[in-house]
Amino acid sequence: MNKYSIGVDYGTDSVRSLIVNTANGAVRGSDVFYYPRWKKGMFCEQSKNQYRQHPSDYLEGLETTIKNAILQSKIIDINEIIGITVDTTGSTPCAVDKNGTPLAFLPAFENEPDAMFVLWKDHTGVKEADDINHHCRNWGGIDFTKYSGGIYSSEWFWSKILHIYRTNLKIKEQAFSWVEHCDWITGELTGITDPIAMKRSRCAAGHKAVWHEEWNGLPSEDFLVSLDSSLKGLRQNLFVDTYQNNESAGKICKEWASKLGLSENVTIGIGAFDAHLGAIGAEIKPNFLTKVMGTSTCDMLVSSNPKIAEMQVKGICGQVMGSILPNCVGLEAGQSAFGDVYAWFTNLILKPSIEIIEKSTHLNIETKHKIIDELQSDLIKNLNRDAAQIALTESDPLALDWFNGRRTPDANQNLKGCISGLKIGTTASEVFKSLVEATAFGAYAIIERFRNEGVVIEGLIGLGGVSIKSPFIMQTIADVCNLPIQIAKVEQAFAMGSAMAAAVAAGAHQDFAAAQKAMGHGFEKVYYPNKEKNKIYQIRYEKYIKLGRFMEE
Repeated sequence: MNKYSIGVDYGTDSVRSLIVNTANGAVRGSDVFYYPRWKKGMFCEQSKNQYRQHPSDYLEGLETTIKNAILQSKIIDINEIIGITVDTTGSTPCAVDKNGTPLAFLPAFENEPDAMFVLWKDHTGVKEADDINHHCRNWGGIDFTKYSGGIYSSEWFWSKILHIYRTNLKIKEQAFSWVEHCDWITGELTGITDPIAMKRSRCAAGHKAVWHEEWNGLPSEDFLVSLDSSLKGLRQNLFVDTYQNNESAGKICKEWASKLGLSENVTIGIGAFDAHLGAIGAEIKPNFLTKVMGTSTCDMLVSSNPKIAEMQVKGICGQVMGSILPNCVGLEAGQSAFGDVYAWFTNLILKPSIEIIEKSTHLNIETKHKIIDELQSDLIKNLNRDAAQIALTESDPLALDWFNGRRTPDANQNLKGCISGLKIGTTASEVFKSLVEATAFGAYAIIERFRNEGVVIEGLIGLGGVSIKSPFIMQTIADVCNLPIQIAKVEQAFAMGSAMAAAVAAGAHQDFAAAQKAMGHGFEKVYYPNKEKNKIYQIRYEKYIKLGRFMEE
């Protein structure tokens, strides 16, 4: 009998389900669902860095994509589908009642943004992150950020909860507990929605909620109450134990088995964050930094060196035993803006022109649409092509990549982007080149921090849309970092990694090494560094560091 697993990948804009043959990694069916409420911009305020998502978008997407993927797969014997694992963005928590029901589903909160899932890129809790960092250093007890790089981020679990508790008394009064997106969907599928009983992800808890065995789980009640009295009593309604992503959360519940047309013998794996399972799908291995390249980057590294677990690597997003691969330390870093930087620049150029075209009385509607579509599809291609042809010099325009603040090294969401060295003759392609180099310098700063802290990095693995679409950007990263970068061949690494995790949890493979060997797709291309360019980039990198210090000061 064939065996299939389903990987469900919840991204920022959409959810995708992938049905994969556990014997060879062949994709049998797939489907994608774009969140309708998110697409309308509901519950979000960009000017306030507020980004919220309604749980209905998640549930509708789960049911639609799995059903459509099954139809596409034409699998006759539904018993051949043995497991499901989900990955999600994070930290993306939501306030729930005693039954684990998101407050957004209650009539009193159906249009309340604070009752929705607080998306990973929501930065409304910057002040709260600052308070958490200050308190960790001064309260007189354990510094709970010491295994999270020493700096807590506004993108993480406690910052978001504290901000909402300080600004929305009704939510505070009605919230029994808080649940990460990956844990909530897993709880829905198993029917274990009680927030205390549901199995929580080691990945999510360790990297974003500073869960650690050294202090018996989450930060102490004394710490939380002394940070802010509004947090009193919350810890006891959260969790103590966490589970790794090779483990089972239980079997699918009768309700969801019926909805999806699946057997009740389907195993539901422990959920995790998209980048972590994406790294598995891209065949991460020890000492190779796996870079998930999208609107931002999430950089994943695993080490089997037991000494790494005892170290305190400064300025990263956490080091957690078993968060990516069991019995290995998972280390996370990343850049708050990557593809977002390029998108910002293309929008800066295009938006005024598109507005003029749309208002033009000389063009019919069909022609307007064709021109706008052509501009949007060709501009980034042309910028990549032209930038690649510009000769590299030490004095080229220089940029900082902190357009969404800085994630690592040393998180600071208050920082801003910068472009320097402009003159009258500077072209759009030269500015684009400086932005690409800035994102590459940001990547190198992460590598340099790891190495300075004693962590070995032997090479890079790239995945995500940018890694496939832009050879110029990938070559620049290789040249700046002076490391080869392998580009994963798998198109949907996150969903594939989730499918691998589901296969392991359901017993189709003994461990992730076996799952990767059987289901992995290998690498499409390797970019090798240009040693001569690297010499120039080393000089430009020092200038990047100096410019960064100036902007911070």
